[in-house]
Amino acid sequence: MVSEQNFIPASYAFSVESGKVCWEAPSNIALVKYWGKKDNQIPANPSVSFTLSQCKTITEISFSKKEYTDDFSFDFLFEGKSKEDFKPKIEQFFKRIKKYLPFLEAYHFVINSQNTFPHSSGIASSASAMAALSLCLMSIERLFTEISEDLFYRKASFLARLGSGSACRSVKGNPVVWGAHKEFNESSDLYGVELPEIHEIFKNYQDTILLVDIGAKEVSSSIGHNLMHNHPYATRRFEQAHENLSTMLSVFQSGDLNKFIEITESEALTLHSMMMTSSPYFILMKPNTLQIINHIWEYRKRTGVPVCFTLDAGANVHVLYPESYITQVMEFIQNSLIKFCHNGQFIADQTGNGAVKKL
Repeated sequence: MVSEQNFIPASYAFSVESGKVCWEAPSNIALVKYWGKKDNQIPANPSVSFTLSQCKTITEISFSKKEYTDDFSFDFLFEGKSKEDFKPKIEQFFKRIKKYLPFLEAYHFVINSQNTFPHSSGIASSASAMAALSLCLMSIERLFTEISEDLFYRKASFLARLGSGSACRSVKGNPVVWGAHKEFNESSDLYGVELPEIHEIFKNYQDTILLVDIGAKEVSSSIGHNLMHNHPYATRRFEQAHENLSTMLSVFQSGDLNKFIEITESEALTLHSMMMTSSPYFILMKPNTLQIINHIWEYRKRTGVPVCFTLDAGANVHVLYPESYITQVMEFIQNSLIKFCHNGQFIADQTGNGAVKKL
């Protein structure tokens, strides 16, 4: 079994004076949801997600050797502009991963990050951002020591998790399982693992993201996760997630779209029911979120088109459907659902193959 010790490298010489690396990493959308965590970013239950294609973060890091000290030295730019308010989160991340990447205090870094989707669009960018950053850091470590392909990606996912839990699912392609599960021997609480084979129907699956609300959430995901510690229904919810993941693993093999829809929509509603029954309780869905859900149910019942929805920890709706139905579903979205979006905004995305090295 892989443990955290596997990711602590043997000593290496800082023989490289300077350099530059660049990675792009996608966002992801969970189908079986992770909600609630233990210490050190360990999930309270396993999850599985689709890795997206178009919604991604591109991060470039320039680095140069500095006088060795006991602190970190970096500048952070978002879309070319200095972002001082982002620096505390990166410094906290560096503190968490220092023992796994001993070179962090030996260099000055200039981190320049940008998203392919609007920053205010309501799409969570922490997963793609932390995955891209972690992959850049792993490319730098590779300059000091030999690292196998398997260890490279596994450790990148491990590091990304320490920055943002779900970021560990944004390193590889889809679907990705995070969290130990008895029916998937390779699964781990420490990093995300790509499923080796899936049914053809789930390849290039469409995700049209309807932007219902683009403002800041009233309650952050971090706070929401913490409210699961004393939640009256937490234990049963964690059991349910294991059961639903078992079913979903079978669905990815069989291509059973009816069961896929049932589990995916149930998981989305369960996630929000946990929010509504926590203490304090809160609601992140908006009236237009419910309008869209009801329209999807009516359309699917009337036409038989296997379209369904899922929700993240927010008001926006991810409309999921096979690529072969793109014409019908996009017509339905344009005719019936756009009116419920903020200024008619939506993002057309689909599943992808994971992060890509650019430099």
